[in-house]
Amino acid sequence: MTKPEKERKYLLLIMGLLFDAIGMLSFAVPGIGEFSDVIWAPVSALLIYKMYKGVEGKIGGTVAFFEEIIPGLDIIPTFTLTWIYKFLIKKGKV
Repeated sequence: MTKPEKERKYLLLIMGLLFDAIGMLSFAVPGIGEFSDVIWAPVSALLIYKMYKGVEGKIGGTVAFFEEIIPGLDIIPTFTLTWIYKFLIKKGKV
C-alpha cells in the first residue's frame, strides 16, 4: 500500500468516527433528536456512498439511511463498521 493510499485509509476512519459521533448526537437532545434524524439520515447515506465507492458505498448508504431513520438505532456506528469491513474483513486481515 502506497503512502497516499494509507493516508486515505486512515482519513476515512477519522471521518467515519466523526460522522458516527454526529449521528449519535441525537441522543443528547431529547425531543429534538428524532427530528434531526430526519435530516441526518439522507445526509449520512450520501456521505457513506461518496466515501466508499462501489458495492460498499451502496450497501453502507442504505444501511446508514435506515439506521438513522429508525428510532433507537443511532447507536450503531455504521461508518466505522463499513471501514472495518472494507479495510480489515474484505482484505482478509480479520
